[in-house]
Amino acid sequence: MEVKLSQVEPGCITSKDVKGLTKLPLVKENTTLTVELLTVLEAFMVETIHVKSIKSNGERFLPDKIEDHKHEESVDFVSMYLNAVKNYESLFQTWQAGQKVELYKVRAVLLPLLDQVKKEHYKLVYLHHYSTKDHYLYHHGIYVGILSYYLAYKLNYPHAECVQIGLAGTLADIGMAKMTPRLLHKDESLNSQEYEEIKKHPVYSYNMIKGQTGITDLITLAVLQHHERNDGSGYPLGIKEDKIHRFGQIVAVADVYHAMTSERHYRRKRSPFQVLEEISMGQFGKFDYNVTQALMQSINYISYGNRVRLSNGEEAQIIFFDEQHPTRPLVKLPSGEIINLVQNHSLFIAELIDNN
Repeated sequence: MEVKLSQVEPGCITSKDVKGLTKLPLVKENTTLTVELLTVLEAFMVETIHVKSIKSNGERFLPDKIEDHKHEESVDFVSMYLNAVKNYESLFQTWQAGQKVELYKVRAVLLPLLDQVKKEHYKLVYLHHYSTKDHYLYHHGIYVGILSYYLAYKLNYPHAECVQIGLAGTLADIGMAKMTPRLLHKDESLNSQEYEEIKKHPVYSYNMIKGQTGITDLITLAVLQHHERNDGSGYPLGIKEDKIHRFGQIVAVADVYHAMTSERHYRRKRSPFQVLEEISMGQFGKFDYNVTQALMQSINYISYGNRVRLSNGEEAQIIFFDEQHPTRPLVKLPSGEIINLVQNHSLFIAELIDNN
């Protein structure tokens, strides 16, 4: 049977040769697939393969969904996202119980979304609306993975590296599973001692995945460095720009963007445009310029023509972006009045309204 690579588990047996762009097969027929082989196939951008219905251990292989590409494209992206969040929550609970991270399970949750986000990128600006205080961590793990992948794609990274960066985004905060649950659900601001404990999570995440089969050194490095900042103000190492790997730079921007646009126990969410303004102005010098520009251009492109709610409660439509002031576009009110948010600093975009 033919299945998507993201559905395949270690132990599956190929029923046909797996070919890439060359005449020679990447994997021959009757090969038992391992995590290493699946990672190789992923790197060669193999999308589907043929496998037998019985795995090497004698168990039946029952992929969650076997569907043709025409049907796959009709699957609602938001439903896929919410299902992935639910599956990530289940994995997170196993990590809290002390079980090890199994990369193929994380891949199975994340990869279908990466396939789809390039087709439905316009929904990226609305997904944070689905995040709630109690489920923030699970939404965060999935969204940061998707956005990290998409930013790498917009920066023209090779597909295999985009996937690695996406996986790093999803794995970045798994160390939170080692925290006291009380800290994860505290409504008040963290005190200094609690904050110092939370700051250990990149190291915990790193230790949970380092040396594991299929997890590259670049993934582990990005996970460890995703809270480092170019000016040296980050953690856990306090290193500066020249020591922060480019994968880590991308995950850092995706991480802070979702954190700031989401409702959390001790902090209210802000609109994407407020967050972009803070990242570009208030956080100047902390993040990689090219990555922040890719984020800003992506959000602006997706948002053009969309309805928004202004800080005074009025609805408006975005009609023009000024490259010099990308977070303060021209908007048109239902009355036809046009407001230049660059000139009117008392107003800002408080919320994007989903046109769908």
